[in-house]
Amino acid sequence: MPAKSRTYQPARVHAALRAQIEALRAAVHRLTAADLDRPTRLGEWRVRELVAHLSLVLDRLPEQLDAPVPDGPPVTPARFTELTGTVAETVDTSVTGFAAEEYAGPPEAVAVRFDRSADAARAALDAVADAAPARPVAMRFGPMPLTEFLVTRLVETVVHADDLADALGPEPFPHDRQAVAAVTRMLADAFAERVPGGAVELRVPPYAVVQAVEGPRHTRGTPPNVVESDPLTWIRLATGRTDWAAAVDAAAVSASGERSDLRAYLPLLR
Repeated sequence: MPAKSRTYQPARVHAALRAQIEALRAAVHRLTAADLDRPTRLGEWRVRELVAHLSLVLDRLPEQLDAPVPDGPPVTPARFTELTGTVAETVDTSVTGFAAEEYAGPPEAVAVRFDRSADAARAALDAVADAAPARPVAMRFGPMPLTEFLVTRLVETVVHADDLADALGPEPFPHDRQAVAAVTRMLADAFAERVPGGAVELRVPPYAVVQAVEGPRHTRGTPPNVVESDPLTWIRLATGRTDWAAAVDAAAVSASGERSDLRAYLPLLR
């Protein structure tokens, strides 16, 4: 587990989310009719449903920032990763209906509708630009500090932008660097919190290093169990987009030591 909770810099998080929204907007504007009907790695969703889901995420941002905050303990990023799977069926039903109502048209109409979502989200971010980072927000699972909540919105926009790039290929998505950094760190910290210990050092350069997994704690010198990957590979592993064995076989993950096989603990977010 990390020695202390990570503190995110509010200005960087706000800027990263704005940049990621604009990168998504540009990608949606480039979609063709054939692109919208391409399959994705998300079950029965086509690109059309994936874009509709991203639109819903952005549409709900103003509502969540303005909603009354429920009572209860704050939702931590690690708890957020645990709970996302509990609403998968609800999300799928909501997205399917929304896509049929709002995203059934040609590419030009899809772009116009997505612009509405992006513009609303940008305006909502501007309205809380000077708000206290710890101000509670009413997210789906309970109250969450503002800046940490916005990091979960980065998770949505980074992970699903990567889904979009996978569906469209072959070019990678032009993610905002700070967006990828925040998501990498959040998922690494969530891993360390959910699989506490000090037997394995997880390295995701240049953004995160955490110790996790029960067993002898490393204190000095070279750790006996080390796992290392690039940021996008770690994000894909943590969210179930990449299989552990396949990533190791492709040399996208380096794992050394008898406790370094993490497949039993992944994915974190479903």
